[in-house]
Amino acid sequence: AGKSTLMHLLMGMLHPQAGSVEIFGLDPVRHPIEVKQRIGYVAENQILPGSMTAVELLAIYPGLFPNWQPELAMDLAEKFDLPLRRKVNTLSKGQARSLALLLAISSRPDFLILDEPAAGLDPAMRREFLSTSIEHAAESGTTILFSSHQLTDVERLASRVALLHNGRIALDRATDSLTEDYSLATLPQNSDGPAMRALPGFLAARDRKSQTSALFERSTIELQQDLDHTFGAGVGVCRSVPLEELFIEFVGGGN
Repeated sequence: AGKSTLMHLLMGMLHPQAGSVEIFGLDPVRHPIEVKQRIGYVAENQILPGSMTAVELLAIYPGLFPNWQPELAMDLAEKFDLPLRRKVNTLSKGQARSLALLLAISSRPDFLILDEPAAGLDPAMRREFLSTSIEHAAESGTTILFSSHQLTDVERLASRVALLHNGRIALDRATDSLTEDYSLATLPQNSDGPAMRALPGFLAARDRKSQTSALFERSTIELQQDLDHTFGAGVGVCRSVPLEELFIEFVGGGN
């Protein structure tokens, strides 16, 4: 969809083929040091220097990030139970990801980029990992840009959701408003398709066995009234849409 590409552009790791990118009012390619010193970054495929120990990395980072917090780094190392004197390439996936998060958070970034940071971790570690990110962001005022296919995590943690589909933003809303702004209607397949598509707020529809599901940008109360008026009471049923199902409807639906 372009999530990682977007994050790499913000980091200055890629150059845009068209358009422009600014972060903190700066071009990340022309001002790489000024930008990177204010960003924390954790990714699923992130590679830390494998031949170095965590202790050696912790000695280097204060010279790279002016807001480095050594006490916070030690607190997180203890919280994650990290073996600081082992080489990075001997750490488990969870330990390596926790070390990357420790390094990112302890630099006290203005902007924390998490690109599928908890992918492949067991549910308990994933919850701990993300809760730690949110907790320290709340304390420091850091903004988090968080990318994940685990939409239950996004729904639980994010205050704002953007859905990328085929490189374009298909949805951009405050999380709290999603259940109020969107509804899913279920109708028999032999219902009047043009009449359904003519209802205010229609976005997409797709067939499911003997039924048709249609996504609307409407409240459930308003939509149910229109369904009853158009198709008759009890013919169509509507309900609010969880984020994961909303994603499926946006990606799988077709006008």
